[in-house]
Amino acid sequence: MKKTLVFLAAAFALALMACTSVEAAKVNSADIAASSDAVAVVQATKIGFSIIFSFVPIVEACPDDVVNKLLVAEAKALGGNKVELVDMMAMHPNQFPVSLSLVNPALVMATGIAVK
Repeated sequence: MKKTLVFLAAAFALALMACTSVEAAKVNSADIAASSDAVAVVQATKIGFSIIFSFVPIVEACPDDVVNKLLVAEAKALGGNKVELVDMMAMHPNQFPVSLSLVNPALVMATGIAVK
């Protein structure tokens, strides 16, 4: 019973560590090479994790959420109509150098230019 409680406490502590971050910087459209008028540069990062060989997701980090919910939402809040995706990186649990098998981290990062 004690091991179960310790495992649940550790899972809860790791759930608090999973985070989402969105950074943006307004830019002058003359300084950025884009197909339209650039408004801002936006970067979104989401860290999640799953347990038990990635079968039980605790906090999901998927590219769809990062691009559609975080990146596009921030670009529209800054006055852009759409986003030109510049870079996207996704690291799933089996790609990390050290995989613990019980607790598996995931990372998704996307960068784009908000344009009018």
